[in-house]
Amino acid sequence: MKSLLQQLKERRLVLGLKQKDMMLRIGVSRQQYQQLESKGNPRLNTLELIAKGLNSELILIPTEKLSMVEAILKSGEFSSSPLNNKGDKQIEENTLANDPWKNLLEDEE
Repeated sequence: MKSLLQQLKERRLVLGLKQKDMMLRIGVSRQQYQQLESKGNPRLNTLELIAKGLNSELILIPTEKLSMVEAILKSGEFSSSPLNNKGDKQIEENTLANDPWKNLLEDEE
């Protein structure tokens, strides 16, 4: 599994951003961001700020659920389908295809 710093860099590149672009997004200089991305040990509030600047969220994934989350992300089956019309009501079935995150992080009983 890639380190968090590697994941931040990869996400930035996917968004087509340069390190200097992060100054406008999170308020740190290119040099500060470069150091964070290469070998930094950022504080939690800095990581949250960087995540927002990269249109991302930080979450904790229980180890026993990690393989399920990775499988869902690799499959690309996380787009929701449009609501179905049933008379005046709109009903959406909560299937894995429509809601792949349903019950994923809840404790198993």
